[in-house]
Amino acid sequence: MEKSILFTGGSRSGKSALAERRALRPCGRAIYIATAQVHDGDDEMAERVAAHRARRGGAWQTIHAPMDLCGALDDSNGDLPRLVDCLTLWLTNLMLAGMDWRAETAALVETIGRQRACVILVTNEVGSGIVPENRLARDFRDAAGWMNQAVAEACDEVWLAVAGHPMRVKPNDHSF
Repeated sequence: MEKSILFTGGSRSGKSALAERRALRPCGRAIYIATAQVHDGDDEMAERVAAHRARRGGAWQTIHAPMDLCGALDDSNGDLPRLVDCLTLWLTNLMLAGMDWRAETAALVETIGRQRACVILVTNEVGSGIVPENRLARDFRDAAGWMNQAVAEACDEVWLAVAGHPMRVKPNDHSF
């Protein structure tokens, strides 16, 4: 495997833009694996997806993989770097579909380990806020935290985006 990189951070922290720049660095082209789903009548989400596509431009090949992320990674494992944006939406899709997110996360960790081409993953850091008031939100927050830990452990590098600036989290000193 060439390299696996995780970018995390809060909403609008700049993590996607940083990950996009990193993915294009080797050869000026990359594969974008999109996990977002636009449901009928959700004009706001459709606008977000359109804005993301417009910002990326023509250097990207897009694969839509709202749930079969492992299949999309395996099928695209060639010469170009891949950018998965984002794991948090992927987790949302899995949970709302009643799928076993723990098994899917374990499969993703295994899939990351067998990739030849670089894979860059984007996720949201959701555990820095208040405790949500409803069970679904608490379950999601907890699942996202556990998923992020598992994926971070599987990745060669982990970066935290803060106000558009990257901070290296891994590799780090594991002496504690």
